[in-house]
Amino acid sequence: MGKGTLMDKLCVMLFRIPIVKNIWSQRYEAMHFDSIPWTKLKKPLSACKIALVTTGGILLKTEESFELNDPHGDSSFRRIPHDVSAEDLTISHKYYDHRDADCDPNLILPFEVLRELQTEGVIGASGPYHYSFMGHIKEPHLTKLIQQSSVEVAKEIKQLQIDIALLVPA
Repeated sequence: MGKGTLMDKLCVMLFRIPIVKNIWSQRYEAMHFDSIPWTKLKKPLSACKIALVTTGGILLKTEESFELNDPHGDSSFRRIPHDVSAEDLTISHKYYDHRDADCDPNLILPFEVLRELQTEGVIGASGPYHYSFMGHIKEPHLTKLIQQSSVEVAKEIKQLQIDIALLVPA
């Protein structure tokens, strides 16, 4: 599970119990937005350039980990080259059980699935990067995530002429 306090690890273990997850989900209040940022495709899926965006805290083993000691999370992001191999990735996150994703990072960043679909001609090429955030961000970092980090990624995606950003939560 990486770094983290005993309490963090205990919480992750508790959330493996279905009744605990159900009680929490009934009381959880998600943020609500009035609009959905949706744009209809202007070209066939097979011609669209694609980028993945995950909240799974996945990154290259050579990079600095997400900040795990701040109880409010880490609002930064990491760029992951589109041609990455699974062996080059690690997960830096303590707020979900990522044991399965440690074995197969495609569960939270399906880059190999994209490659298969590209080989079959179903979808177009990937952009040069996929993007990874750490989920479980609270104030005061949530505002920075919304107003700075996500805006920076969105601008980069637009500059790279990415047609589709596939959001993959952890």
